[in-house]
Amino acid sequence: MELIPAPDAVEGPTDHRVPLGHRTTLWAGPGTERTERWLRATLGAALGLPLPPGPRDARDAVRLLLDDTLEPEAYRLGAVPGHGIEIRGGGPAGVFWGAQTLRQLLGPDAFRRAPVRPGRTLAVPGRVVEDAPRFRWRGLLLDVARHFMPKDGVLRYLDLMAAHKLNVLHLHLTDDQGWRIEIRRFPGLTETASWRARTKIGHRASPLWEEKPHGGYYTHDDIREIVAYAAERHISVVPEIDVPGHSQAAVAAYPELGNTDVVDTTALSVWDDWGISANVLAPTDTTLRFYEGVFEEVLELFPAGAAGFSEFVHIGGDECPKGQWAESVAAKTRIADLGLAGEAGLQAWFIGHFDAWLAARGRRLIGWDEILEGGLAPGAAVSSWRGYAGGIAAARAGHDVVMCPEQYVYLDHRQAPGEDEPVPIGYVRTLEDVYRFEPVPEGLTEEEARHVLGTQANLWTEVMEDIARVDYQAFPRLAAFAEVAWSRLPAPAERDFADFERRMAAHYRRLDALGVGYRPPTGPRPWQRRPGVLGRPIEGPPPQR
Repeated sequence: MELIPAPDAVEGPTDHRVPLGHRTTLWAGPGTERTERWLRATLGAALGLPLPPGPRDARDAVRLLLDDTLEPEAYRLGAVPGHGIEIRGGGPAGVFWGAQTLRQLLGPDAFRRAPVRPGRTLAVPGRVVEDAPRFRWRGLLLDVARHFMPKDGVLRYLDLMAAHKLNVLHLHLTDDQGWRIEIRRFPGLTETASWRARTKIGHRASPLWEEKPHGGYYTHDDIREIVAYAAERHISVVPEIDVPGHSQAAVAAYPELGNTDVVDTTALSVWDDWGISANVLAPTDTTLRFYEGVFEEVLELFPAGAAGFSEFVHIGGDECPKGQWAESVAAKTRIADLGLAGEAGLQAWFIGHFDAWLAARGRRLIGWDEILEGGLAPGAAVSSWRGYAGGIAAARAGHDVVMCPEQYVYLDHRQAPGEDEPVPIGYVRTLEDVYRFEPVPEGLTEEEARHVLGTQANLWTEVMEDIARVDYQAFPRLAAFAEVAWSRLPAPAERDFADFERRMAAHYRRLDALGVGYRPPTGPRPWQRRPGVLGRPIEGPPPQR
């Protein structure tokens, strides 16, 4: 059976099939309303079926119901001739994931937006699928700061995530090259910080430039729409506001946030190059109050209390150069007043301030693994990106961890060797490499391993100027990653990649129906190549875990 991600167990198939046509009704039990709406709006539209309400015992019914004997995200899908189709979920999310499996069973036409063969009756093979995810956090990072992705593109990626049973969208909203969220009390963040004058084409060593402004931002209502759209699909949106590094765009709009006793911050603009800017936030009360105001609006737009991981706020905390702090009298005074261990202690103090600030408001801080330096409060979590070491250290210290090591699941990295790959960046990470990624580091005890919330693939967009380039880098590897995150696979060396490739042959037809510009197995299509645009390939294999 060509399901992706692979389910836990399948009983059948039988020789019989269960029809799905104009006589099919939809019965939805309490707690399944989101899946009911999704089935009518998405599956109904694709197949031209009204799916009207009907009695639970109707012969041709699709039935949705909760079953507290199952885990919250687990489901049991039964297609039984003469009894219709029944999806049981341990919670509302489980019912929804079962509906995603039903969609795959119906074939690629179920992934379109309107029927291509009106009036026909489809059929589901008679079988029972029992399934549950391995990890609670199955994430995708979209970097909308380096290249802005308009709102409709974000909504589209939420649909693509749902189709692959991914449930956390990590939205990287701010960086040196742009600020992408409206903060009403600080209008300069959208008037100035959301636009840069030009953009480097390719890696920072490239001599090529796009000589036109680039930018954009999401209004309050855009963010509310994104969060609500995600919630309908049982996806949590985790916002990232980067501090104290990766902040030149903010300093360009509000020069008082920078190290004014070291550099003329009034001369700064939103950065038009790639890399790590030396212009970081000043460790002053002015900066703290400013970002507290930013986070107050962020907490309002990304409310906690919903299912999933809505309590988390990502604060970055990575790649913060200390050079300006080392020269700054104000920074040295702060270090002395607080009795800190130099500039490294100053960064830990900065992170600790917002850790406590968020915790006092019932939220949880998460940041890149550099935030471990200097110690963390017990409730903070870590995104382990510099390999496995940060995740191991965090788990052993009792912190929850999301594993996203650069060497394995940074999907901006090139997919194959050779000159045809567009803008080659980083390690070669093939489809098979991603499929053999193991999120839980070796050497953890059973108790320590429980701190691994899950895993996340990251799409950094320095060299992805539009959604076609994002599609190319994401797919098909995101399908392999989704199986790693969801399915209970054997050890990496024992995984049946040949079977995954066989199932992908069917999945490519689903991606075609969805309009995804993926990288074909045979290599990039002519229009997907980027001849003459320099990348940054890294030679040799990635470090072992």
